[in-house]
Amino acid sequence: MLLSPAKINLSLRILGKRTDGFHQIETRLVRLAFGDTVEIERLGAGTTVSFSCSDATVPSDESNLALKALRAFESRTGHSSSWRIHLEKRIPHGAGLGGGSSNAATILRAANELSGNLLTLPQLLELAAQIGSDVPCFLLDSPVADGTGRGEIVQPADFPHQLHVVLIKPPFSIPTPWAYQKWADSREIPGVLYAPQLCEWGTLVNDLERPVFQKHLLLPALKNWLLEQGETRAALMSGSGSTMFAITDTAIHASDLAAKARAWCGETSWTLATRTANS
Repeated sequence: MLLSPAKINLSLRILGKRTDGFHQIETRLVRLAFGDTVEIERLGAGTTVSFSCSDATVPSDESNLALKALRAFESRTGHSSSWRIHLEKRIPHGAGLGGGSSNAATILRAANELSGNLLTLPQLLELAAQIGSDVPCFLLDSPVADGTGRGEIVQPADFPHQLHVVLIKPPFSIPTPWAYQKWADSREIPGVLYAPQLCEWGTLVNDLERPVFQKHLLLPALKNWLLEQGETRAALMSGSGSTMFAITDTAIHASDLAAKARAWCGETSWTLATRTANS
């Protein structure tokens, strides 16, 4: 059983639109100590894939990133097998926490190992970039990565910090393409902090807050509320949302803040106190 970790973006800056339709970005991605679990078994000859997932809302066809990763691996190596895959989902869908990308990276790494390490890490990273922009960061040994390009060009980052984090996902998701499409014409909401938050572990800022906050007014209200709490050192949206996260000094502060957030947001929101990964 393999951990397929979630991530948060400590920073996400949009530098402009690219000729290929994507946006040029700079981002810092940090893996968390919680995530999905993946079971994968190579069954031998054949081409059958038995796929199951604990979350019935997760697609089980070829649109699933985990299955896309497996097919991409087989296509790249020219080696097909029969497989059994089970995903135990804990990371919410459409949350900006990288659940699908993490699943894809976990499958790529595991399929490669179970097949005798047919691909090198650079080859796996190249393949991962074709599957999704966030997939390569989950292949690095480092739990913190800096991403450029559309996010798929990753380098391990020196990050001698462990952060205590509270995650809050409201009962709606944000389509990532929509958030980027709306960025250029979006405006800031008065009274909401968009400016970079300067901390000893880095500068927290997310340019996608502007378009997402304009449409989903709960999120800027939640950010303001988080920043008013005594336990909060910094608060930000992760990726394209809809998850907001707050960083605290201690695990106890994170637990206390998570309890307060559950009461403030109501039972329809998902809330978790966790920490950044060690490795």
